[in-house]
Order: sequence, then structure tokens, then C-alpha cells
Amino acid sequence: MADYPKDTSIVVDDVTKAFTLRYHRTFKQVSVALVKGRDLSDTFNALDHVSFTVKQGESIGLMGLNGSGKSTLLKLVNGIMKPDSGTVLTRGRIAGLIATGAGFHPQLTGRENVYLNAAVLGMSEQETARKFDQIIDFAEIGRHLDAPVGNYSSGQFARLGFAVAVHVDSDIFLADEVLAVGDRPFKKKCMEKMQEIRDSGRTLFYVSHAAASVRKMCDRVIVLENGRVGFDGAVDAGIKYLKYEDENPLNDPDDMGDLDEELGADI
Repeated sequence: MADYPKDTSIVVDDVTKAFTLRYHRTFKQVSVALVKGRDLSDTFNALDHVSFTVKQGESIGLMGLNGSGKSTLLKLVNGIMKPDSGTVLTRGRIAGLIATGAGFHPQLTGRENVYLNAAVLGMSEQETARKFDQIIDFAEIGRHLDAPVGNYSSGQFARLGFAVAVHVDSDIFLADEVLAVGDRPFKKKCMEKMQEIRDSGRTLFYVSHAAASVRKMCDRVIVLENGRVGFDGAVDAGIKYLKYEDENPLNDPDDMGDLDEELGADI
């Protein structure tokens, strides 16, 4: 990133990512489709010439309807996928939770998966050992720590995965599907931890449908529409652009009665 200012955290420059949909899977289905002159597959752009730049310390709310390309974009920023064209550049260590339970081995115990998942996120064994008690205290999985994670509930998966991710000393934190699973107290604790991450000066990339949590967490909104950037600017303007405006914008987002509305729809 030598050509960009030193405070640049993420650069997405004219990025396109395409996927192929295959309509017929069996030999019989393919044969019938060929005889009838039907298409066997179709290619679509999940991201279509997307460009933006993020400065270190910015908190970005990435919003848009289902299928607009949000999760694909996060995977490109995280390095899990590569763009078909264009450039994605990042500065520093990246952490976060792209999908609930990502990186877990079902036959290993929770304890073993903490070390495995932490290593995937770039933590050394010594660093993980030093933070192990904090991770386990945050996850609140109790006696299930030494049980195979294949026996965990979706909520236990989410708690352990998030607990590891938030204890990585990162420069960029990506959050997608983090808060969709779990009880109210855990959702509230997740939000508080995310605020700590934001206030520490790290770059936050937060995918959410929930207007209240985006208002609380973010200072900028990027809206994707059919794989393109439809809006990039102020939070309130972005929410209005999406017509996600709260019925009562004066509601206190700290109120536990509104917590499910804030966090439960995150994907």
C-alpha cells in the first residue's frame, strides 16, 4: 500500500467477483436440458466494479438486502477469496468472525479448537495461552470446554468463535453473522466488546440489517445494491437510503427491550 497515505486501512479498487449457478446436477437432468435447449448454468457478478477506501480507525456499517454482496466483500477483504478483477489491499492484521463456527474442527474439543482457531487468525501459541482464560470466561461454555465442538449448539459455536476473534490484537475487525445467535445477555456483551474494539482505534467493518446497532457502532455506511456501491456516506443518510428508518428513532438502543430488534436481524 505504498501508493496510499499511511492512515489508509483498506482499499477496494474496481473489484469484480463472479459466481456460476448450475441449474442441473445429475447426468439425466443435464441430458434433458440439452435436448430441450435450456441453459445449464448462468454467471452473475456478486460484486460489480466496487471501489472505496477506508482509513484506520473508521467504523463502517456495511448494509444492503440479502444477496447484495456483503458477505462476499468481507471474504475478499479477509483474503478468503480473491477478486476476478480489481485490487483489494489491507494494512495490518485482520481478525473477526465471517461465519458462525468458521475454522472449528468438529471432532476436536472446545479447548483444542481455541488454539486451532486462534492460530488461523494469526495468534501464536504463547499469545493464545496468555489470553486463554479471558477467552473462556467470555465464551461462557463452562464444562463443555472439553467436549467435541461437533456436539455444541449453534449458540455455543457463536460464543466460542466470537470469544476467540475479539481477543486477537488486530488492526482490522470484520463482523458478519456474529450476533445472530445467542441469548440476550450474550448479545449485549458482544455489542459492548465491539464498542471496545471500535474505541481502541481499530478499523471496524460491521455487516448488519439493524439500523439501531449501525447507528450505535458506525460512523459511515456503505450500501451494496446488486453487487454495486449504491451509497457511501453518513450513517443516518445511509439508513434512510435503505428505508430502514426506525419507527421511533429516539428509542434508547441500550434498552434491553429493544435488544432483539437491534441485534437479532444481523446476518
